[in-house]
Amino acid sequence: MSPLHGIALKLSAVFIFTIMASLIKATSDIVPPGEAVFFRSFFAMPIIIVWLAMRGDLKVGLKVKRPMGHVWRGLIGVSAMGSGFTALGLLPLPEVTALGYAAPLLTVIFAAMLLGERLRLFRMSAVGLGLIGVVVVLWPRLSLDTLDDAAALGVACILVSAVLRALAQIHIRRMVATEETAAIVFWFSMTATLFSLLTLPFGWTWPGTVGLLQLIGAGLVGGVGQILLTSSYRHAEAALLAPFDYASILFAILFGYFFFGEVPTVMVLIGSAIVMAAGVIIIWRERQLGLKRGKARPVAAKW
Repeated sequence: MSPLHGIALKLSAVFIFTIMASLIKATSDIVPPGEAVFFRSFFAMPIIIVWLAMRGDLKVGLKVKRPMGHVWRGLIGVSAMGSGFTALGLLPLPEVTALGYAAPLLTVIFAAMLLGERLRLFRMSAVGLGLIGVVVVLWPRLSLDTLDDAAALGVACILVSAVLRALAQIHIRRMVATEETAAIVFWFSMTATLFSLLTLPFGWTWPGTVGLLQLIGAGLVGGVGQILLTSSYRHAEAALLAPFDYASILFAILFGYFFFGEVPTVMVLIGSAIVMAAGVIIIWRERQLGLKRGKARPVAAKW
């Protein structure tokens, strides 16, 4: 393993996903979310297919053992993507990014509820702290004097997206017991593309040359981001790389300011810091438990 190489790949993936979100946001006034999901999924597929072919995993990626698992993964994932894309058109980019941090916190809760994973007091406290951070980000929106219909819908959409992303992670944890990673990546893009076509009757529009290029670009860079993200875990442990997800708030602030004229509020910054602290605490604790389990294995092997 090469930890520095893994970190560089992870940061590159986070940066590219922020570019993708910015491109989607730039077209939010032109095309509906379902159409944006189609471009994001369809134009990521050539990148993913070439990558799988170069790795010699294309045949593996085409094989599935439980097709309905991939169907459900696609349905949950495309719903999360559509909700998130809707929020991008209604809220500032840094705020959407900050509220999206609720997803890993919810994953911990759902893992306890649906997978039977033990939820210890330490982890519960960290999740509670993170949810307080989410409330801090939301607090200015909770005032009846400042909450308009568009902002309310945006908040609802990004929170729904966070819930669905957490459920998708739980579903993927189940899928990896029978399905190859290459198959999960390939068939998600395929099913997301097909599901997005179901939104055609709700009013797709021709985006124009600039908008078309932005949407195609979102799909292409999204595919590259997926590859970089997956590749990063070949060079470093997940626990080491996980905190670098929070670099997205820095990129979102920069992109939001320079391209959309958005300045994050103090509450967004404070709330983001609280959520990031909670996430790092959970990651640190999981790493400590992993080290303890690793030390215990040689002892157990003697018996």
